[in-house]
Amino acid sequence: QVQLVESGGGLVQPGGSLRLSCAASGFTLDSYSIAWFRQAPGKQREGVSCISSSVGEIHYTDSVKGRFTISTDMAKNTVHLQMNSLKPEDTAVYYCAAGRFSYYCSNYIFDAYDYWGQGTQVTVSS
Repeated sequence: QVQLVESGGGLVQPGGSLRLSCAASGFTLDSYSIAWFRQAPGKQREGVSCISSSVGEIHYTDSVKGRFTISTDMAKNTVHLQMNSLKPEDTAVYYCAAGRFSYYCSNYIFDAYDYWGQGTQVTVSS
C-alpha cells in the first residue's frame, strides 16, 4: 500500500521546537521531490519547504527561513522537518507530499505531487 504518514505534531509554546516526520511506504522517496505544506484555518494551503534531488534544490518559504530545516533519511525512507523558534503564526495542519517531476519544487504546484499524507496538527500557543 502506497502511503505517507506524518507524525510529530502537537502543542508547543512560542519559541519551542517540534520535529515532524513523514514516513513513506510502498515506494522509495529517493527518486521523488518531497515537500511540506501547511494550511491554517481560513487560509489557503501553502508550501513551506521542499527538497528535490533531481534538480538539486532545497527551498524554504521566507517566513520559515533560518528556523525550519528539511532533511531526509533514506535508510528509513523518511523525511523530517525540524521546526525551531516556533511562532503562533506557524499554527496549521502540516502535510508532506511526494511527486516525480524535473522542475523546481519551490513552485509548490499541488497537482505535481502524487502522494499526500493525512496531515499533522501543529499548534503554537502559550
